[in-house]
Formats: sequence, structure tokens, C-alpha cells
Amino acid sequence: MGIRALLSKPLARYVVNQQQRWMYNAPAAQQRWMHQIVKTAKQTVFGRDHFFKDIHTYEDYKQAVPVRDYEDLKGYVQQIIDGQDDVLWPGKPLYFAKTSGTTSGTKYIPISKDSISNHIDSARNAILNYVHETSKADFLDGKLIFLSGSPVLDTKGNVPTGRLSGISNHHVPAYLRTNQMPSYDTNCIEEWEEKLDRIIEETLHQPMSLISGIPPWVQMYFDRITARTGKAIKDVFPTFDLFIYGGVNFEPYRAKLFDSIGKKIDSIELYPASEGFIAYQDSQHEAGLLLLADTGIFFEFIPAEEYFNENPTRLSLGEVEVGKNYALVINSNAGLWGYSIGDTVKFVSKAPYRLLVTGRIKHFISAFGEHVIGEEVEKALQYAMQQQPQTEVVEFTVAPMVTPAEGLPYHEWLIEFAKPPADVERFARDIDRRLTELNVYYDDLITGSILRPLKITALPQNAFIDYMRSQGKLGGQNKVPRLSNDRKIADVIPKL
Repeated sequence: MGIRALLSKPLARYVVNQQQRWMYNAPAAQQRWMHQIVKTAKQTVFGRDHFFKDIHTYEDYKQAVPVRDYEDLKGYVQQIIDGQDDVLWPGKPLYFAKTSGTTSGTKYIPISKDSISNHIDSARNAILNYVHETSKADFLDGKLIFLSGSPVLDTKGNVPTGRLSGISNHHVPAYLRTNQMPSYDTNCIEEWEEKLDRIIEETLHQPMSLISGIPPWVQMYFDRITARTGKAIKDVFPTFDLFIYGGVNFEPYRAKLFDSIGKKIDSIELYPASEGFIAYQDSQHEAGLLLLADTGIFFEFIPAEEYFNENPTRLSLGEVEVGKNYALVINSNAGLWGYSIGDTVKFVSKAPYRLLVTGRIKHFISAFGEHVIGEEVEKALQYAMQQQPQTEVVEFTVAPMVTPAEGLPYHEWLIEFAKPPADVERFARDIDRRLTELNVYYDDLITGSILRPLKITALPQNAFIDYMRSQGKLGGQNKVPRLSNDRKIADVIPKL
């Protein structure tokens, strides 16, 4: 056992012991953070505008601070860019995390000197939870790769600015830098396919033991290695034992990814966002991700079905129910207040608070009132794949066909298969049947002959890669939307 593996075990024990101090009493930790961040920010521009000095309870907070998205916060961010201090949080942000918005264009999310530890320590602690639970640590002595955005930062209003994954790269612990891949120069390449080819050149003959990234881009990395070597990943990287991922539901990718690897390996799921590190998988045996209730973020939850109401219900952590979908709202020591990050989550336990990410609040199909959400389509697809287990899916998206050339409207599923089902029509029926079980409104529309059963359009190899390339979003943190309420994606992909 090498020195990194040896030293990781006492550190893992310490981290888990500290974690257990709050994880079974998370609502109390949340209340402490609400009071602490409000008190710290009461003399900021935002704090004065929203009368933070008069906030003493959560009810006071809800009255003072509305739920908002980036568009509502943009004016405050602009004040920071224009050079003003103490706007959303005392002082200036340490960084802006740059991310793409669907309506706001580029978004600049502040990261403060107080909040940076939430991003960096949480990723480390997820790994240390794994070490503590499994006693496996030898992977820390091999080569580690984090498929991420470029660490090159520019500035916005004299604030260093870049993609979150690139910012995080500047904070990789020193003890891991000597075995981190790829090289800094390669990581700085902006063009994804050129960067991927260079990564392969650098890693192909290295003892890779940990690989991390968003599943579709890791799959692309694996596919190119196999095309070049003719070998399964386990034969190229015999010491590869741990896969870390986040950003999308892993289930649709699981079969193909492990088929590419050629063996079953352990994995850790992370739930990071530019706005904050929300949760991580703390156990290989328990369902769900541990909500990080003591890292500088005060969370709120809005029942998903109420999100678009004029005055939706806002709940603190202690008020949530298991099994119910909530839109996630954060208030943080980076200066985000009542900020809806656009995700929906569902708790699977409250002792401790573990959750699943179920979709995006604005990614749904409701062209006919069905309000089908991401969790439902992913579960329906998973069910169909279980019925024909030889099936492997590369990527998929779903859109409504409102005015077909003939017949009733339907949902079109555009799927790129690595290995198609033996019977595509039965595959479609299985998805449709499971979807009617999961969504009563969809069931009503099918049985009432308002919609006909879904249609699958099988796409050629690399269809989604070609689409993301055409949009300038290949690689990095970019993801294909699972659901659209229009055909902006569905009408483009088949024509590329």
C-alpha cells in the first residue's frame, strides 16, 4: 500500500466522524446556516434591500426574500462586474463560475472565499466516505483522471472567471497533483475532440485507477480507446477500479459503460452544480445521495406541482416528505438568495436525508397536459431495457409530435442505440406501458385516444455527438436535455 492510500484511511475516519455530527440532525444544522448567512450578509446591498436586519425566523425570511432565478439576480451580479463590493456577499467573489443559461445567455455564478470549500471539500469527502466504508484505498496510488473543462480563467469585472470544473482544477490537493491526469497543457485545450485525442495519448499506457466525468463524455473516451486498441477498458487499464460521475442519471448509460469496461467496478455519484455542491453518494449500500446540510447552504424545497404558482409553498428541510418531488432552492454563503437552480429532487430517507435527482423543473413534456418529467421517462426506458437486457442506449431525448402528417399526436423518442433491442416495437410498447403506470395524465390521454402510443426513431451512430458539436457544446459539463416541450432538438438531430 502506497503512502496516499495509507494516509487516506485516518483522514477518511476523521471526515466521516465529523459528518456524523450533523447528518442525523440535519434540520438543526440548516437552521444554524440560515441565521449565519443572513447575519453575515445583512450589510450587503442585497441584505439592505431585503431588510436582513429584521429577519429572525424562517417565516421572516420567506416574507423578505422571494424565490428567483438568474434573470432576477442579474442586476446584482452586474453591480459586482461594475466593480462594487459587498453586493451579494461581503467583499468580492473569489470566482465567477460561468455557465450557459437557456433564457439568460451566459450566467456568472459567484463563488466566495467562504463557499469554495463547499465545492472542493465535498468532492474529496465523497471519495473519503468510500474509503472509510470499503477500506479500498489503493486506487489513490494509481493515476487519476478528471475529464473536465479547461482550467484557463479569464476575468469578468476583475473577478477570475471560468467553468466550475476548470476552477476546481486549481484546487486539487497537492498530494493528488502528482498522479492527476491529463497534463495541464492538455487540460487547457478548448476544442473537445482535440483534447480527447491528447488525453488518450497521455493516458493510454498509464496505470489509470480512477476515472471521473459526465457519463456520455467518459463513454466517448472509452469508445475511442477501444477503437484504437481493440481491447476492453479493463485490459487497457487493469487497475481501473473506481468510476466517479455526476451531471446526469447514470442508469441509461450503465449497461453500455460497463460493457465497454468489461467488468463491474465500484462507482460514486456526485451532485455538484455551479451554485453549490448539493449532495454525494456516501454509501455503496444505501439508496440516494446524502444532502450536504452543513456546508454553507440553506436549502428550501417547493412541491414541484406548485412551482409555477404565484405563491408556491416553500419548505425547510425539516418539513419535506419522503417520495415527493420538490424544486430545489438554495441560499448560500456565496450570496445566492432564494435561488432556484432548476432541478427537482425526491427524498428516499430522512435519517439521514438522502435524495435522488429526478429532473429539471423546466424540462418536461406537457403539450397536452400530461406533464411527463425526466424521472418518469428514465424509469420507463430502464424498464424496457430490463425486458430486453441485450439493449444498450448511447443517448436519447423525447419531444412531442403535435401535428403529425396523419393520425393522432404522439411522443417521439429519439434514441441512439449501441445495441438495439431485438424487437423495437415491443421495446416501444414496454416504455409506453410503464409510462402510463407512472403518469396518470399520460395514461388518460392514451386511453382517451387524445394521444397514440409513443414512436421510437432510431438514430445513427454519433447522432448526439454530431448534434452537440453543431451547437458548440461537445464535452465538458454539457448535457443533452432528456425532455423538450417543443421540437427544437427533435427536428434538428435527424437532419445532421
